[in-house]
Amino acid sequence: MAAPRLKAELLVKALVRHAQAGGRAAYVTRKGDAQSGAVLVKHVGPGFLCTVFQTVFGEDGERRWMPMTGDAAVPEAEADAYLARQARYDEDIWVVEVEAPEGWAPEDA
Repeated sequence: MAAPRLKAELLVKALVRHAQAGGRAAYVTRKGDAQSGAVLVKHVGPGFLCTVFQTVFGEDGERRWMPMTGDAAVPEAEADAYLARQARYDEDIWVVEVEAPEGWAPEDA
């Protein structure tokens, strides 16, 4: 039996609170389906270089965060273009933006 999954809206709220509790700016820039929308996190790091993470589920049913823009950070315009393409493909996505020049990853939350 698969473990129960956290609703998308609750996961987004937890991500924002965790980031803000650590003194980072965090915003919901796109609201999706409250129950099951995909959650993407745009991490804005030093020099406005960004990494976009998305939740995926492993074979074991555990949530993982995959860097969708690659292993290296990309310019913010490239990250925004990726998010825009995803929003055209799936209207139910959530996007959380976290500004953390010192580094941050969603699995830290």
